[in-house]
Amino acid sequence: KVKAQLEEKEGKTFDVFTAVEFKTQLVAGTNYFIKVHVGNDEFLHLRVFKSLPHENEQLSLHSYQGSKTKHDELAYF
Repeated sequence: KVKAQLEEKEGKTFDVFTAVEFKTQLVAGTNYFIKVHVGNDEFLHLRVFKSLPHENEQLSLHSYQGSKTKHDELAYF
């Protein structure tokens, strides 16, 4: 659901976009930290925010980190 948001920020499209790992953090909603394979040996780490149900908001891409590898630890950022 956040692929289009990332593509807009990066100014490019991703033919491969597969989540391979995730962690969560409860706040006033939920932060999802997601490791995404985007082709070849390239990975991105995404921070996606999901608001509380009563707020009725869409998932939003809060931030991301590029130049990651398959073996980089998925950490809170």
